[in-house]
Amino acid sequence: MTAIVDLIKPEADALGFDLVRVQFISGADDPTLQIMAERPETGQLGIDDCAALSRRISEKFDAMEEDGRDPIEGAYRLEVSSPGIDRPLTRAKDYANWAGHDARINLVESVSGKKQLRGLIEGIEGEIIAIDDRKAGRQTTSLDNVHSAKLILTDALIAATIPVTADGADEIEEHTLNEEQED
Repeated sequence: MTAIVDLIKPEADALGFDLVRVQFISGADDPTLQIMAERPETGQLGIDDCAALSRRISEKFDAMEEDGRDPIEGAYRLEVSSPGIDRPLTRAKDYANWAGHDARINLVESVSGKKQLRGLIEGIEGEIIAIDDRKAGRQTTSLDNVHSAKLILTDALIAATIPVTADGADEIEEHTLNEEQED
């Protein structure tokens, strides 16, 4: 996968995007190359951004295939997206940026007898992640012991990720409670 990431990263960089995750999801009928990226200033990626990155990657991979250097053998689907609100945590900076929010961290090796930690991210120091696990209290583990991790959808996370812009939204409705509804 490192070779694929090395091909994709310059395309994301050229557009000013940070790669969040690149993974190949193997399915019997529909293998998918999934790419998540974001604008560093917003942590989001709009639909036009996704389309631009998808085009760049497709053009690069098509050119490589024409030269006889197909980076991925066989048919697959290319999926480019924003990491979303309950985003995966894949980089050290994710644990710093999202400190104070709830996460679920699946581990390679157990920590205090647990293969999954769930609770408030305290942050990261060097390569050591700290999380206030709901059941086991404060736990630490190295970043390389994380198999997978993602934020958990909470009201606090929703409030922290309100879109910077409504561009691309079909319609925005604002509702307020009147006095009768509040009682």
